[in-house]
Amino acid sequence: MENSYFKKAEIGAWLSIAAYMVLSAIKLIMSQIGNSEALRADGLNNLTDIIASVAVLIGLKISQKPPDENHRYGHSRAETIASLVAAFIMITVGIQVIIDSVQSFFNPKEATPDLMTAFVALFSALFMYGIYRYNLNLSKKIKSKALRSAAQDNRSDALVSVGAAIGIAGSYFGLPLLDPLAALIVGLIICYTAWEIFKEAALDLTDAFEVAKLKEIEDTIRSTPGVKFVKDIKARLHGNQAIVDATIFVQSTLTIIEGHQIAENVEERLQEEHLINDANIHIEPQM
Repeated sequence: MENSYFKKAEIGAWLSIAAYMVLSAIKLIMSQIGNSEALRADGLNNLTDIIASVAVLIGLKISQKPPDENHRYGHSRAETIASLVAAFIMITVGIQVIIDSVQSFFNPKEATPDLMTAFVALFSALFMYGIYRYNLNLSKKIKSKALRSAAQDNRSDALVSVGAAIGIAGSYFGLPLLDPLAALIVGLIICYTAWEIFKEAALDLTDAFEVAKLKEIEDTIRSTPGVKFVKDIKARLHGNQAIVDATIFVQSTLTIIEGHQIAENVEERLQEEHLINDANIHIEPQM
């Protein structure tokens, strides 16, 4: 079942790569023909997205490898590392786009961008929004961190293209600074999206875990019949899989078999209600 999830995630990554290859080529060619800084920045953004999507795809491939002597928990964190790589690539390009747009303010081009480039950007925005919805829904279904990062990137690309279209149109109708201004906004959006992806990946790699989610898990354990109370509960993410460690107290007069059955019931509920397949439940007698 897990491999089928990874295969579905790969489809989403390949879809992003194909879309970015086509759109970046169209935008860079049309920006040259139509003399638009904003569309050029958008096209460069899509070029880096190809590299970022390839990184996600490689991470998904590595994540499918089974546990070995050096990776007893498997290779799921390769997904998180792929997200981190994607963030670094995105922020590098974002900074470059910002620098180029600022330079354009001080050295503006005399030629006005062709209105056709605005329609190219608008078409791209609609197309990328469709890719975003597909990858977002798929990432929620299979709980893939890397694919969700790709979906966030898809969304920022759609917003970037909308901004580029507005800037180009404004410049065409007599506001020439709107084109480089749109390029500047494009760069800022790229950097912000990269920061969000980096922050989430860094938290996962440092074993941070959402407090509200941990509380839900604790409530599930506590409400399991036979559990008196829960102590010392911890959780961390390994790729898209949560690992939970908890100590539960049970009636001291229970047999070892009865206590073990309660622990198994806890693990079954965590799997059914929270999709947690790796839970280490330690039993203590309540005195």
